[in-house]
Amino acid sequence: MNVALGNHILVEFMNCDPHIMNDVLSIERDMVGAAQKAGATVINSTFHHFSPYGVSGVVVIQESHLAIHTWPEYGYAAVDLFTCGEMNAWISFDHLKECFKAKSYSAIELKRGSLNLLERNDFDISTMRSKASEWRNPDFYTRNVWFTDKDENQALSLRFTGEVFFDVQSPFQRVRILESYKYGKMLALDDMVMTTEQDEFHYHEMISHPAMFTHPNPKNILVIGGGDGGTIREILRHDSVEHVTMVEIDGEVIKACKEHLPAISCAFDHPKLTLLVDDGIAFLKTAQASSYDIIIVDGSDPVGPAEGLFSVEFYTNCFNALTEKGILVAQGESPKFNEKAFAELNHTLQGIFGVDNAPVSLFYVPTYPSGMWSFQYGLKNTDHPKELSNDDLVTKFVEENNLRYYNADIHKGSFATPNFVKSLLKQPK
Repeated sequence: MNVALGNHILVEFMNCDPHIMNDVLSIERDMVGAAQKAGATVINSTFHHFSPYGVSGVVVIQESHLAIHTWPEYGYAAVDLFTCGEMNAWISFDHLKECFKAKSYSAIELKRGSLNLLERNDFDISTMRSKASEWRNPDFYTRNVWFTDKDENQALSLRFTGEVFFDVQSPFQRVRILESYKYGKMLALDDMVMTTEQDEFHYHEMISHPAMFTHPNPKNILVIGGGDGGTIREILRHDSVEHVTMVEIDGEVIKACKEHLPAISCAFDHPKLTLLVDDGIAFLKTAQASSYDIIIVDGSDPVGPAEGLFSVEFYTNCFNALTEKGILVAQGESPKFNEKAFAELNHTLQGIFGVDNAPVSLFYVPTYPSGMWSFQYGLKNTDHPKELSNDDLVTKFVEENNLRYYNADIHKGSFATPNFVKSLLKQPK
């Protein structure tokens, strides 16, 4: 005979595998599995991953709930197992201990709602019973799995299906293809959203076309990074292009996108493309002087393999590799999310190309933290991009290629910067 309404086990799992503690999909699977092994009926699961690390989640069961929060940096998980009825929550405990590879733990068991302290109320539940009889368990549970990219003050979260189409730890980073409900399949590198099927055109059209229409005759193009293939897809729309060299350090990114993001990666077999799986930073050190009309640095945030893409030495090598009227375009971070990296990159480009030759283009990507992002330019003896004069040619190109973000007005307007951005770009005296 039950002496309490519920059984509550508070668990601390310690010395767990930190990679598991930071994997929202594995944790959701294991928490749901723990409930099912104990004979519970799963109603709903909601899990969030926090960037750079940490997972929170709850599995709602007919018998109550299982909840968790992890600290991967400590190999630690706090788990809350609350059950009622005949379910044995220790079965869930044993399952999770094994799944998390916990080397130690502590657990406290509490009886909740002692019946000798409670008095049962009599009330009419006939209406509720009538409504309840209309509901049938659909034999599946709803999932709310959330991918979160954040810093200490703000975050962007995307709900995704929980399916993982590609998951490889390369020598450089963790490469995954996930599927979000709103934006379709997405590429994530070290738990940061890089691109999605539904909004990739914002980024790829704006990293490519303003420079291509600013340069008087772009023939030879170098792309550093850009492993999803979207940038070369846009560049190769231009008839003037004779050759594109792309240097991507991580072959697993290329493989993942060719397999699962074909609309983005469709230009990898183009006859004008030379694709090198190599270190772009090292490549620029030995690049022939005055050899590229446009260099596009399509890198991720300044961490991991992309950290060197934000150095003075790297951009000096870019300057030397550009032709007389060459243009550099670099992924420039967000003035609302990565203010320090945004400003420091521009100051670096001002120092190499000149104060008046390092403009910033702002654009918007819904799946990037804060939504506002930038491309930063280095101009070498060429006109400012905002002085676009071939509007008719741009309009024709946009219509012929069914572009969805870029046009002549956006081209010119993207170089108009708000006052707070102007302040960030000023060199300290």
